[in-house]
Amino acid sequence: MSELTLALDIGGTKIAAGLVDPDGTLVRAQQLPTPRGAGPEAVWRVVEQLIVGMTAETPVRGAGIASAGPIDLPAGTVSPINVPAWQGFPIRERVAGALGGLPVRLAGDGLCMALGEHWRGAGRDARFLLGLVVSTGVGGGLVLDGAPYAGRTGNAGHVGHVVVDPAGVRCTCGGHGCVETVAGGPKMVAWARENGWTAAPDADAAELSAAAVAGDAIAVRAFERGATAVAATIASVAAVCDLDRVVVGGGVARAGAVLFDPLRAALRRFAGLSFLADLTVRPARLGSEAGLVGAAALLRDT
Repeated sequence: MSELTLALDIGGTKIAAGLVDPDGTLVRAQQLPTPRGAGPEAVWRVVEQLIVGMTAETPVRGAGIASAGPIDLPAGTVSPINVPAWQGFPIRERVAGALGGLPVRLAGDGLCMALGEHWRGAGRDARFLLGLVVSTGVGGGLVLDGAPYAGRTGNAGHVGHVVVDPAGVRCTCGGHGCVETVAGGPKMVAWARENGWTAAPDADAAELSAAAVAGDAIAVRAFERGATAVAATIASVAAVCDLDRVVVGGGVARAGAVLFDPLRAALRRFAGLSFLADLTVRPARLGSEAGLVGAAALLRDT
């Protein structure tokens, strides 16, 4: 029996596939763009192409799938907001069929990020972990008492929709004031522009980060505002789940100290309960590999 696990990571921008060994090392990976404006079968053909490319000459023991959500874990289907062609798409069944009936496990991409960091990254010695992705949006996943926690439908850990401003703007989820509306990269850039940041029309969160590092006052305030919202989210989730570790990754998190310094300062104000005194926040280590490593971790007990 092969010791390698096929891992898939499905998102709105790219679809990635990899082979992961029993130690959690990503031994090979490939990615392709997610088709835009295409039908469901066109998106599936990209996934199928990656599966064939990874397994044509290399047997695998099964597959783990990390997908943008929402997902329906009992049904094995996905309806990613950023892959509109897939509504209730039977991804688990399709992947199992492509692999001749081998075991296939499915989870949300936030949970897989948390699992990857827990197995091989910045959360390795944590028992109660929140993996948090701060990028275009804000996502997350929970590892509780050392095990992934998917919840009733598979969508537990959707922390990007913790409400941090009840009077805030409308979110893509249909609610108002979610942390994603404050700390998502494009939202931080929009706020900075509204408050006087002058940059090229195509400037993004990476350029806002560079401006903050260089000392631009408006960019610094934008990161402080986003970091405060993330800290409020962390404090809320930590109090509910009794966390000991939070690992923060994603494009916005790559800003480093301009995000983490105000985040930790705000967290000290918000997380006042005595059992949260040992809560630590660390930058993610695995980068874009976390989702693939975490997807493979879904099959560790098989």
